[in-house]
Amino acid sequence: MQVLIIEDEPRAANQLQNMLKACNFDYQLLDIIDTVEDSIIWFQKNPSPDLVFMDIQLADGLSFEIFQKVKVEAPIIFTTAFDQYAIQAFKVNSVDYLLKPIQQVDLDLALDQFLKSNKSSTLQPDILKQLLNSMQTSSKRDGVLVKEGGGFVQVKISDLLYLYSEDGITFGVTSNKRYIIDETLDQFLNSLDSDRFYRINRGQVVSKNSVQKIESYFNHRVKIAVTNPRDQEFIVSRQKSSDFKKWMNT
Repeated sequence: MQVLIIEDEPRAANQLQNMLKACNFDYQLLDIIDTVEDSIIWFQKNPSPDLVFMDIQLADGLSFEIFQKVKVEAPIIFTTAFDQYAIQAFKVNSVDYLLKPIQQVDLDLALDQFLKSNKSSTLQPDILKQLLNSMQTSSKRDGVLVKEGGGFVQVKISDLLYLYSEDGITFGVTSNKRYIIDETLDQFLNSLDSDRFYRINRGQVVSKNSVQKIESYFNHRVKIAVTNPRDQEFIVSRQKSSDFKKWMNT
């Protein structure tokens, strides 16, 4: 069984491989890809795998964009950190998915269904449109509970300058403080307004208001200066540099 994993979090990709081994799933891993752009190139150059595990939120956008560029004929099991509201479209359209953090029992059930049906998960245009709309219209929050001392306080989303992930912990930074957010960056990104916040690479999200300066960086990347950078360096990935500049101009 030839398997392709499309996942932008190395830890999540490793965890999925360990769980596949734990359920004695006999497979050959073809590749691990972390961007929409590289996924499109892979499908253009390689024959279809037997099964694809595909994260929805990748480093350079939603994985649904892959289906708008190339025809994917392999069965797909989506993995997602999106909330219950957003994934209702999956249930309506009978699209296979695993909710993060993935549980072994859920993976076992998904594989059992796949082996019994072995159906193609090629997305039809109307289904793709509904899934995209579901992801983009998921309810946004005005604030977030963050850890402070022995308790929690609420921070306004509008006060956040940027967010970043480090050693599996998500941090949110305001003009004068850094907070720990009890969610993964993928989970939290779903509740942010895409007009105000942009994921510049796998581990950092910046608000438009925090960006003070943009300059060219080597290997066709972009380096930005933000308000209250603390000890962080902000480099926009090569795949997202052009789109980031367009986003800043809107």
